Amino acid sequence: MKAVLYCRVSTEKEAQVSSLKRQRSELMQLAEHQSIEVIDCIEEQASGYEIEREGVFCLLDHFANERAEALLIQDETRLGRGNTKIALFHQFHKLNVRIYSLSHEGELQISESDSMVLQIVGIVEEYQRKIHNMKIKRGMRKAVKEGYDPSHNLSNQHLAPGRERLVFPIEEVVRLRNNKLTFKEIAATLRGLGYGVSKATVHRRYQEYVSLEKQQEDG
Repeated sequence: MKAVLYCRVSTEKEAQVSSLKRQRSELMQLAEHQSIEVIDCIEEQASGYEIEREGVFCLLDHFANERAEALLIQDETRLGRGNTKIALFHQFHKLNVRIYSLSHEGELQISESDSMVLQIVGIVEEYQRKIHNMKIKRGMRKAVKEGYDPSHNLSNQHLAPGRERLVFPIEEVVRLRNNKLTFKEIAATLRGLGYGVSKATVHRRYQEYVSLEKQQEDG
């Protein structure tokens, strides 16, 4: 099994900096004890409440591209705190990442309260996806009934017959686009979250979404 070590401290104080070295050393020992191959060690100084950390993006990139299957941390607070911790637990669960911690001397055992929150998040996310898909299907049926041919929007269709349509959260694309991100930046963000999409795919799907939204408003 291949894994990534993640070490974090919240300040640049000398005592905290030395903690990074200690975390790394102890995690290497844990990896050796568990017969785990370490492919990378990520160290950073950042607040656990902040999710926009370079180290977090590096972790997601490793797992999304299947370079590693496990994450080693000192304890769950090193990964994050509050809502950030729950969000990352949820994302790693979707990527089938196994988490090991020094505090548990093996695989991390999520608390009952955190487990309950993760179940609720998963249920809410699934229902949001269903509602969104229902909205898209309803709009598409209405558009087709009024004479719209969706095949006209599928460029280069003849080059990839039967290719499976990529699934990714279009609502996240819309949110990021509203925050002034470019399609290249949005595609990079989605890849970091485990969705193997290109800038062209993101742009095309966004245009489809905008087109359907406009048709629904006009209707």
